[in-house]
Amino acid sequence: MTVSNMDRTIAFYCDLLGLKLHLRKLTGDGSTLAFLDAGGGMLEIIAPVNGAAPAEDVPDGRAGLRHLTFLFESVDAVFAKLEAAGVELVERPRKAFNTEVLHKVAFLRDPDGIMIELAERNPG
Repeated sequence: MTVSNMDRTIAFYCDLLGLKLHLRKLTGDGSTLAFLDAGGGMLEIIAPVNGAAPAEDVPDGRAGLRHLTFLFESVDAVFAKLEAAGVELVERPRKAFNTEVLHKVAFLRDPDGIMIELAERNPG
């Protein structure tokens, strides 16, 4: 994932969403590379030395990443924390459409405008 500011991105994903910084280093061209541990996988992020423009949503009918989903015990609690931190909110917590897997979801944007889904597993 390409980001415009590594410090701001690490603060968002680690301090607010609870991921853990596993590795951060400079690359040969001066960009910054980091790996964030998400518990069941890693999020690899790079901040190019010359920055990056904000993300754009993938239009309908085009392949691409629509959003990143992270699972939480309580979507309501995480959403309240993010709202208090001034994060750009897109959709307040609601019942999930895919109830076979998820119970509740909410949507917001990270500092670069990438859509993030907060999800709670269906208890069944």
